Amino acid sequence: MSVTDLAMTGHARRGLELTRRCLSQIERYDPLVNAVLALDPTALEQAARAERRRDRAPLAGIPVLVKDNIDVAGLDCTAGSRLLIGAAPAQDAPVVARLRVVGAVVLGKTNLSEWGNFRSYDAPEGWSAVGGQTRNAHAPQRSPWGSSAGSAVAVAAGMAPLALGTETDGSIVCPAGANGVVGVKPEPGLLPSGGVVPIAPAQDSVGVFATRLSDAVLCLAELTNRTDLSAAPARLAGRRFGLWHTPGIPRLALRAVSSALRAAGAELVEVHFPEHSGLMLAEVIAMQAEFPEAVANYLRTRPGVPDSLDGLIAANRADPEELRLFDQGVFEASASLSAENRALRVEAGRQARARARRLLDDALRRVDAVLAPTNPPAWRLEPGRPDPRPATSSVLAALAGYPNVSIPAAEYGGLPLGVSVFGPPKLAALLPWPGPSNSSAPRIALRHSPGTCREPATRGDHRVADKPGGSDQSRPWRCVH
Repeated sequence: MSVTDLAMTGHARRGLELTRRCLSQIERYDPLVNAVLALDPTALEQAARAERRRDRAPLAGIPVLVKDNIDVAGLDCTAGSRLLIGAAPAQDAPVVARLRVVGAVVLGKTNLSEWGNFRSYDAPEGWSAVGGQTRNAHAPQRSPWGSSAGSAVAVAAGMAPLALGTETDGSIVCPAGANGVVGVKPEPGLLPSGGVVPIAPAQDSVGVFATRLSDAVLCLAELTNRTDLSAAPARLAGRRFGLWHTPGIPRLALRAVSSALRAAGAELVEVHFPEHSGLMLAEVIAMQAEFPEAVANYLRTRPGVPDSLDGLIAANRADPEELRLFDQGVFEASASLSAENRALRVEAGRQARARARRLLDDALRRVDAVLAPTNPPAWRLEPGRPDPRPATSSVLAALAGYPNVSIPAAEYGGLPLGVSVFGPPKLAALLPWPGPSNSSAPRIALRHSPGTCREPATRGDHRVADKPGGSDQSRPWRCVH
């Protein structure tokens, strides 16, 4: 039963049942996919409180997992780094505080690409020094994508009906597509970013994973107290959509959605963004310039941890375990920039973001929204080899600071493919999405055979994954934050 359905049936009275069911799913499936870093020891107590209050708010008693770069009071917030273990935040991030106000059960923390994919050029998607390697929910020998890997995998595996993630570029929509769930990345600022480990504040956004778009939108409406967010079915007659055949991504998912839209009377036209690759490069160099100040501002809110990027680099070098498998090339590249170079890169980023907004605004003069394939099929996790870093369609909406929604659309060899919907500058204008997004994503049965999904080796409380081989800094950029 979806969160939307539960909201109509007095589900707060079943908060304990729902929470116990999620804990059972975690116990059963997490050893295969390694999505959950920590459980909140008060989860059952939170659920019992929701039952006693008989709260009828839509999220009352609903278990929610939280990506481990978002502060939850009393739980470590590590961003996947050993350096932040043992210095738990004293306060909830505002978005988590809002979860509690509306009666949700904060179930625990999910694994992620360490520092939102911003420490090493070599580390695979969904890997962190604290949590090891998260694995795809549909095929544990394959990549979950990232950086919000654990949140997407956990929802796909039924470990929670909702999970919070973050995105700077692609880190919600890409793992949503790869794991066959809905991922909603709102415009930055729709959900508060305080208490969230940053990369580039102009692009950083907190969003939601769910199995149905209606559930994700209901969560966002509750967290923002907005009445203009709706996933109700929309009329297709007279609607016009732009199809962007993103280079390097199979068109199967886009064809499936296009056929359904045409059959319902929508008009579809092709759109082109030839500057896509150049914008990706401008984004990378800008983020490296913006990260040191942004992360230092966050670290200063966390007593007992290094208070700057230089401090993180030095502490990593002093910890033989943290750098045992992967380097910190991205950290070092960001820290090495001169003041002059940093200023030039920040200006290049400003211009790239303005250009992305102009491109999308121009497209919206011809279409209501842009449709693009979210992801190729998930690749195999192969120790000794780096991730292939395939192309994505996320960069335009990410750079523009516009919302992006990925919905499950097709499968290729049993591996999910998503379609991304973006274009309007505000989520309320992008919704309601008229496509096939409100039927539940298919419930998965994790496929496991000897040799395809082994548990990561453990060292104390910290799981460790095998290291892929060499660095190639010319590869396309990863989904970050």
